[in-house]
Amino acid sequence: MLAVFLRFEHQLTRLAMLIAVAMLAISVTLSFYQVLTRFVFNAPSTWTEVASRAAMIWCVFMAAAATFRGGYMMAVEVVYKVVPARFLTLLEVLIVVCCLLVLGVLIHYGIQMTMRVSNQTMSGMNISMSWAYAAIPTGSSFAIVAVAARLLAQLSGREKVGPENSEITPEKALVEDGHLPKGGTQS
Repeated sequence: MLAVFLRFEHQLTRLAMLIAVAMLAISVTLSFYQVLTRFVFNAPSTWTEVASRAAMIWCVFMAAAATFRGGYMMAVEVVYKVVPARFLTLLEVLIVVCCLLVLGVLIHYGIQMTMRVSNQTMSGMNISMSWAYAAIPTGSSFAIVAVAARLLAQLSGREKVGPENSEITPEKALVEDGHLPKGGTQS
């Protein structure tokens, strides 16, 4: 069951990253077009700035799932160095609880904000402002799945505890705590 969930999460996070990359490309393209029309053709576009901003909002919130999954948004390296190795799993659980609380708040208020602005249109476009605000609960929902998958993978031993690409590994932490000899392996 866990393997199925982790595969599902992997595909979901991959989809989130593809959307984020597409939104980044759209934002950059629209920004370039805005500069081109404003400074080269001296006839600024009325809609590209707003559309570019909305695309960038979607990019950030959709990329959050992948950054949470890798532990990049949750990691403060010095905390992992200070906490004894035997408490690293507990630290991860505490971090996940905090992240889930924040993401839950983002979903709750993001939905409220999206509904509140549904009657407003974006400047220069005849599109509801709610399309931009919908990035908040959508991206946060993707991130919740990623955070849960990360913790489950760590608790099951499929992934190491701590941030990806960390300078400190559990073995190094055990050596620093004095639980392992300097060679890093138990004798």
